[in-house]
Amino acid sequence: MSVIVWIVEGTWAACVEAARVHTPADTEVVLLHISAPQAPGLAHGAYAGLLGRARPDRDPGTQVEGLARAAGEQLLARAAARLGGPCVRRERAGRAEREVVAAAEGADLLILARDGDHSRLGPHSLGPASRFVVDHAPCPVLLVWPQSAPSTSTIPPPPPHPPHDR
Repeated sequence: MSVIVWIVEGTWAACVEAARVHTPADTEVVLLHISAPQAPGLAHGAYAGLLGRARPDRDPGTQVEGLARAAGEQLLARAAARLGGPCVRRERAGRAEREVVAAAEGADLLILARDGDHSRLGPHSLGPASRFVVDHAPCPVLLVWPQSAPSTSTIPPPPPHPPHDR
């Protein structure tokens, strides 16, 4: 059995806990973190556009790339420590929603957390990237709350019944 756990700052702990609780001990757990390429690209472009290419060693995009990579590695290390068992750490770069869907191909389960409005139950509890992943995942999905789920009293009332035709 292979389980992909999407590791995102702010929600990773709930996902790792779900993997610990809901997967058998012999499961291959893959901790997946996605780095967005936009920030390094913007820094590279700004440097080239404003200051030219005379000193590539001073390009801040390279430093931003290094910081993003280190932050991702650190987050994966914290997740692996919390998991407390064998796992594979995988770092990918690109559009998060597409990278997660691609990584989930062939997996038996994908675990991710709600990342939208946590104050009530409903579709707004998913952000755009998570909604895309839930809608396009090529495997079963376990969707967890990063903290306690809101009460069922947060569900809006049903719409009124249409009038009866006579």
